[in-house]
Amino acid sequence: MGKIIAVVNQKGGVGKTTSAVNLTAALNALGVRVLLCDFDPQANATSGLGVEKRNVSLGAYEMIIDEAAPERCVVKTKFGDVIPSTAALAGATVELIGLENREFRLKNQLERLRGSYDYILIDCPPSLELLTLNALCAADSILIPVQCEYYALEGLSDLMSTLRAIKKRLNPRLEIFGVLLTMYDGRTNFSNQVAQEVRRHFPGKVFASVIPRNVRLAEAPSHGVPVIAYDRSSRGAAAYLAAAEEFNRKGR
Repeated sequence: MGKIIAVVNQKGGVGKTTSAVNLTAALNALGVRVLLCDFDPQANATSGLGVEKRNVSLGAYEMIIDEAAPERCVVKTKFGDVIPSTAALAGATVELIGLENREFRLKNQLERLRGSYDYILIDCPPSLELLTLNALCAADSILIPVQCEYYALEGLSDLMSTLRAIKKRLNPRLEIFGVLLTMYDGRTNFSNQVAQEVRRHFPGKVFASVIPRNVRLAEAPSHGVPVIAYDRSSRGAAAYLAAAEEFNRKGR
């Protein structure tokens, strides 16, 4: 039975979608059965796996609002399977308010796919609203990308408060799968200080693999491919492959 893991941090620009896309591709390269559910209306994870957003007829929006069969919403790519997102998902928050079981629409659909994958990753929007709430109710655990910059821990207390509230009221099994340090610059003392602070806040939860600042990582999305396809010899690709191996060991 596969594990459902939400990739979440309500702070933007922390490498959340980059991590969701590249972990999916790296896990797939390791022979792991993986599905990425793009639950962010910006749909960057969709294009990051090479899916043209304009050609999507069934995706995350249709799956949770119209209750389209989840199997029909999956798009197979050479980097792993994806449930794509489109701009239509932006209106889903308003539409969900009037629907029954509004917090569990995603959970009910992904449960039907759980047996087909080792991992289902959910790329969440950079906010704590009804779409993210659906993802947290669907997930067994969360992966938190944290950038090694000045405001790294800003907003994490809000996320932890939300996590505790959801665990208490809606999803008692929800746990922290891990914390992934991103945008790390080993040349600066500051990155090292932030990494130490994050490890102090999340003892035993921080990945040993750290994602560096890397030009190839930044360039890959504009080519519609993960970094391991864009430049497998780059530091960014090596970091995500190492993180995927660690991820898979944790997941087992």
